[in-house]
Formats: sequence, C-alpha cells, structure tokens
Amino acid sequence: MNGKSGSVSMTSGSISKSIINFAIPIFFGNLFQQLYNTVDSLVVGRFLDENALAAVSSSGPLIFLLVGFFNGVATGAGVLISKYYGAKDNDSVEAAVHTDIAFGLIMGIVLTVVGVALTPQILIWMGTPQSVLPNSIVYFRIYFLGSLALVMYNTNVGILQAVGDSRHPLYYLIFSSILNVILDILFIGVMGFGVGSAAFATVLSQFVSAVLSTVRLVRSDTVCRVNLRSIRIDRRMLSRIIKLGLPSGVQNSMISIANIFVQSNINAFDVNAVAGCGSYSKLEGFAFLPITSLAVSMTTFIGQNLGARQFERAKKGARFGIFASMLLAETVGVIIYVFSPQLIALFKSDPEIVRFGVLQARTEGLFYLFLAFSHCIAGIMRGAGKAVVPMLTMMACWCVIRVTYITLMIRIIPNIQVVFWAYPLTWTLSSIVFLIYFLKADWVHGFEKKSAAEN
Repeated sequence: MNGKSGSVSMTSGSISKSIINFAIPIFFGNLFQQLYNTVDSLVVGRFLDENALAAVSSSGPLIFLLVGFFNGVATGAGVLISKYYGAKDNDSVEAAVHTDIAFGLIMGIVLTVVGVALTPQILIWMGTPQSVLPNSIVYFRIYFLGSLALVMYNTNVGILQAVGDSRHPLYYLIFSSILNVILDILFIGVMGFGVGSAAFATVLSQFVSAVLSTVRLVRSDTVCRVNLRSIRIDRRMLSRIIKLGLPSGVQNSMISIANIFVQSNINAFDVNAVAGCGSYSKLEGFAFLPITSLAVSMTTFIGQNLGARQFERAKKGARFGIFASMLLAETVGVIIYVFSPQLIALFKSDPEIVRFGVLQARTEGLFYLFLAFSHCIAGIMRGAGKAVVPMLTMMACWCVIRVTYITLMIRIIPNIQVVFWAYPLTWTLSSIVFLIYFLKADWVHGFEKKSAAEN
C-alpha cells in the first residue's frame, strides 16, 4: 500500500486482512451513506406529517430504478481497472479511468432529464396514494436534479476502490453525511420548510461528495490520476466496460422494477402501510452494510488476483468473503428482529405505522444470511468477469419469480404479509442456485485457461 496515495494491492499478504482492511472503510462509508438516506426520514417523520414521511421513506425503489442501471454499468469499469491494476498495465488503467469519467458525465446528464421528466408517471404507475403523491413528486424531482453529482461520485468511488483505495471515499461520505444532517435540521426543523427541502439538502451534500472525490482523482499521484483534458471516450475501452457492466445494469434495473411492483402492492393498502414499510426499508439498509462492503471487496480482490494470475489465492479469498458476509448479515438481522418495535418508532410512534414496520422486519430479518450469500457470490462473479451469471440468476429469482408469486398469492390471500414473504423466499431460492453454480462450475480454471491462451 502507498500511504500517500491510498491505493492497495490485494495480491499478496494475508487474505483475510486484505479483504477486511479493504472492506472496513467501505462498511463505514456505507454506514454513513445509510445514515445519509435515513436522516431525511427521521427528520421528516419528526417535524412533518405521515404523508410526507411516506413520500420520503418509500423513495428507495424508484431511485434505484433510475440510478441502478448506470451504477451497474459502472461496475464494468471497476472490474476492468482492478484487473489492469493487478496486471500492472498502467496504459490500460489510464484509458479505462478517463473513459469511465466521460461516460459518467454523459449518463449523469441523461439521468437528470429522465428522472425529472418521468417521476410523476412512474409514481402514478406505482399506485402512490393521492394523499402522498404531491409530496413524492416534489421530493423526487428535486432529488433527480442532483443526478449528475450522484453518478459522478459513484463513478469516482468505483475508480478509487478498483485500485484498493477505500479510505478516501469514507472521508467524503462522513463529511457529506454530517452536512446533510445539519441541512435537514436547518431547513425542516428550524426554518419549517417542506419535504422538498429534504431532497435539496441531499442534493447539496451529493455535490460536495462529487467535488471532493473529483479533486482527489485530479491530484492523485497514482496511475488512476485524472487529467481533465484527457477525459474522452475510448471506443474500444467503452466497449469492454459496457460488455462487463451491462449485465449488472440490466440486473439492477430489472430488480428495481420488481421492487417497484412490490411497492405498488404495499401502496394498495394505506398510508400507514407505506410509512411503516418505508421506515423498515431504512432499517433494512443497515443489513446491507456488511453485505455490500464484502461484495465490493470481493469484486476488487478477485479482479486484482485474477489479473495477477493468483488463482489459488482468489479461491481462498472467495470462501472467506462468503462466510464473513453471511455471519455479519445474520447478526444484523437478529438485532433488527429483536429491536424492530423501538427502531421503527424512531421514525413515527403511531401504533399502526409501527405495526406494519415490525411485521415486515420480523418476516424478513432472520433470512438476511441468504441475501448476503447471493450478493457475495455475485460480487465474486463480477470480479471474475462473469457478470452474466448473477444477472440471469437474480433476474429469474428476484424479478420473474418474485412478481409471479405476488401476483398469484395476493389474489388468494389478500394480506400484506404475503408481499413481505416474497423477499425471503426469493433470497433463499437464488442462494440455492448460486450454491449449485459455485460448487459445480470451476470458474477459476476458466480464467487459468484463458490466461494460458493469452500467453
């Protein structure tokens, strides 16, 4: 590791230390990101009514629909950069970095236009209650005006993490999260502004993160340094990025469409259900912390080690990552299961809102280990350049089967808990499919043969 640059090679030394040391800053970064997203709901729930809380708390599926595709495609750049970095191919790293930045700028502009234009129609398709719809439209339109900052921050962080720097993204998230908290309290709690100010606070904080991470790349003394005059699309490199990232982008979009379908079924009940389930979704985000941290860590670890032809090391790291991810996720799940009444009440103490949130928490909480297993295998496969495998598995299990299950079962048993069960059932199913693939498919040998052929 270069102490000044922050970049880390994960191709030597202790496997567990390499993965954990890389994952810890990502974990705390994700923690602050989740706090960042949760503060809006906490402040709105305390100072505004249940309609405003429902508008903010149910934001996840729609935001992920429009942002998830671009972030998924960007993972292709991260995989390429980590592989080139592990192979010490500096020219390819430079080309991939500048192409990734250029592509991110274009996608950020596209997302801004699409998000602002389509928000009202998508919310209507989701069956958003009429009492919630005005606040939702205001919140989402302001949120998507900050799309360029959101996309560029995620692009910059992907580049930094690909070369092993997970510390600086953490610093930027801590700063922007604190700023978001201060602005939320100022705008809503002190100045008495409405729900749109919560989105505005988030947008301002995102721009700060984007600027800080951009400055870091411009001033970097590593191979991933960005020269503003060199930002352009390298068609050959963009083709490689899209080839690796498109499956993840499609997967993210399809899963988010399925989750919007789930949200529309929740919306069909009442505003208390929307507010309660939205509050739970913020808690569930904390369960994703160890899952996402280790999945990202595994993608970088596998990418660098396959690039360096450290095949046995890649196998051992994969096994460690899977075990650690499942253990940590289930620990969080048990905590949420036990303390869900108190945790949901932090957002709104209304008994009906709490009841819905607790019901969802105690339906899903003990199944987080299967969610962790699926995401960790997907991270390993992406690092190995096999993004199509998790795409097909998750689209089949988390989209087709999830939507089919809800469509059929909600007609037979019109109970909201039927909707909640869609998640643990499909998490378990995808884990079974991934386990069979992981045990049967000799994915590392495929790369050994490819490396031999390239030589």
